[in-house]
Amino acid sequence: MARSFCRLFGGFNSRNSLPFMKAPLRQPCASFSFKTAFERTMVALPLAFSSKPRDFSLPNSSWGTEMKRLYEHYNSPCEEEGEQGDKQGGLWRRLPSYNRSLKYATGGMYLSKVIQSKARLFTRNIRDPGAAFEYVLFVSKDKQKCVCIFQAGHLLEGPPGHVHGGAIATMIDTVTGTHANVLSAPVMTANLNINYRSPIPLGSTVLLESSLDKKEGRKVFFSCKVTSTDGSKLHTEATALFLSVNVSHLFGE
Repeated sequence: MARSFCRLFGGFNSRNSLPFMKAPLRQPCASFSFKTAFERTMVALPLAFSSKPRDFSLPNSSWGTEMKRLYEHYNSPCEEEGEQGDKQGGLWRRLPSYNRSLKYATGGMYLSKVIQSKARLFTRNIRDPGAAFEYVLFVSKDKQKCVCIFQAGHLLEGPPGHVHGGAIATMIDTVTGTHANVLSAPVMTANLNINYRSPIPLGSTVLLESSLDKKEGRKVFFSCKVTSTDGSKLHTEATALFLSVNVSHLFGE
């Protein structure tokens, strides 16, 4: 069998009908095609297996004109880290966003390793950019306010042509919850009271603004409103209560 294979392979090498096998370096078309495909594969491999998490708060190709404009508006005066690690200037700070809770991913005696490895943040589990929740959050320097630029994708439809109320509630919980975590992490939602004023057109961009009302021990109170980007229309308003929790009790450690 081995001898037959060698004879077959040798026959291929000796055939005049395959000149590129005799002198591969002299045939730029054949060698260039193979090399290019190979290089594309090798370049793609490190990206697929990269351990660096993707920051979903950064602009992508699905962002509309208004989404990009507001991002630049809030991101331009963001604080920057100096050479000594100190924060310099800035009215707002952009909050990075990942598709899993990286900080607590390895904790939890009640979750299997398989579930932990597959768990993904609800608002970041759609791979298709622009299909569902596209958003970025900024917190003010004094941490009293948090704003979110939100672009609603086609998978969030509720009433025909408009965003589902559950998706709006999810974003309100996300924004106020993130704001609460900035102030007294970690927290859990205790109460969310929502009043829907006017529907949000599917595919549009809106602003969510969370404001700290007060803190009472473990309790943190917020108010939140969802408006059009120019502030002329109120879509939704809400109040939220969060409780700071003990991480060790939460994950059974």
